[in-house]
Amino acid sequence: MTKSRTEKVLIIGSGLGGLSTAIILAKLGFNVTVLEKNRKPGGLLRSYTRDGIECEVGVHYLGSLGKGQVLRKFFDYLGVTDAVPVSRMGRDGVIDRYLFNAPSGHPIYFDFPEGLVAYKKNLIKAFPKEHATIETIISSIQKTSSQLHALDLLYATDNDFSLLDQSQPYGDVLDELKCSPELRSVLGVPSSWVGVPLADCPVYYHNMALASYVSSSWRLQQSGAAFVDVLVARLKELGGNVVTGSEISKVNVESRVVKGVELKSGKYVLASTVIAAIHPQVLLQMLPDRAVKPSYRNRVTKLKNTHSVFSVQASIDANSHPEIPHNLFKVETDKKGNIADLIYYQIRKTEKKNMNLLSILTSGKDELWSRWKESQTASRGPGYRDAKKRYAMKLVSGAEELFGSFKDLKLLDTYTPLTIRDWVGSPEGSAYGVLRSSSQTLATAILNRTAVKGLYLSGQNVLAPGVIGTIMGSFSTVKLIIGPDEFKKSICLQE
Repeated sequence: MTKSRTEKVLIIGSGLGGLSTAIILAKLGFNVTVLEKNRKPGGLLRSYTRDGIECEVGVHYLGSLGKGQVLRKFFDYLGVTDAVPVSRMGRDGVIDRYLFNAPSGHPIYFDFPEGLVAYKKNLIKAFPKEHATIETIISSIQKTSSQLHALDLLYATDNDFSLLDQSQPYGDVLDELKCSPELRSVLGVPSSWVGVPLADCPVYYHNMALASYVSSSWRLQQSGAAFVDVLVARLKELGGNVVTGSEISKVNVESRVVKGVELKSGKYVLASTVIAAIHPQVLLQMLPDRAVKPSYRNRVTKLKNTHSVFSVQASIDANSHPEIPHNLFKVETDKKGNIADLIYYQIRKTEKKNMNLLSILTSGKDELWSRWKESQTASRGPGYRDAKKRYAMKLVSGAEELFGSFKDLKLLDTYTPLTIRDWVGSPEGSAYGVLRSSSQTLATAILNRTAVKGLYLSGQNVLAPGVIGTIMGSFSTVKLIIGPDEFKKSICLQE
């Protein structure tokens, strides 16, 4: 049923999901307020400053911002395209370079370029004996790419998830195609972008992630914090509001009808619509025991989440290590070609003269931080800080094997799964939210249907992680609120 545009809407969480949902609803005339527990809005979208250098958290590059492509359509609708300066990657023919260890000890690399034609060419060049297999693979990606940019998934009228019938694990598909371990390892990297192991990554999500970046890839010319500021300014321009320092203790529900929220300060805020742009397991903790059906509570409680990450940010001498226009992935694989570990590197210019930023991201290594799991930030002590520094320097040493010795390196910051857990309230510090795996296809379907009137979920946990998946999830939630007919009439994204 269509909601009245005069009703007050509260959105919990000011990450990309919360802010994009707020802007969409504000454009439609809703009275929207975003509540954020931290001092500043943005969640993982927001960068932070160390020693005068901006360090990114969740946005290291963006896919599909070219004209007519899906993220460009989203940005155009939100009204932020011109206010978010970006630079196009791949001008040198490389967006990502994958480095694999070879038996000889010399790394083998594969270049991920812009465009499916170039990607196919690089695959065939690297694996000439698997030409027919590659043709089949590219055909499948092309189909998904067309669906993605046409927004078929978003505008489906019968069932939002009708296009997700490609739920077979991509690893099984590669087995059926008798893919070599080497080709498998190259094709397996995109599944890491959505935080799902290749053996359990649905075909559609793998292809969607790959298609989004191969279509075109971009870097922010400014910071994630500047991106957040653009979104907040746009929301305020439309009459919406963001209130920081407002941590929610309870979502008030009576007879399975939402009534508003209670802040930890004790203040009550009334609203007939509440949207939780947070992890569904965190939302459950805010609800009265009988607010949702036991079946829904049980399903959400048992959901598996994606892994977390460990990150290193360090300043390095720009003269000896200039900016690299592409990203590097160091990939470790097993004998079958499945990815066992992956390390991401980026070297970028900074605001400081003669200083560049080295960013390293890898899996969270939960076992390294388990002894501090029950502690909050202020009480973890020097042992935790020392453990972070030791692991960070180990990763820096590995980076020097690729880039050479870093002159005047200064460790700026590190963060662990515990950091992410405490900062944005993500269970176990999960970086990509709910695990969108083949084995959880049914459990994750239609998560934003809570069966509580007026209560919805939004953001990356609705459809898919990543910038595109998160914003698409926001549109999907708005569609649920206003109804598919009104959505199609009021929101024009398709050309």
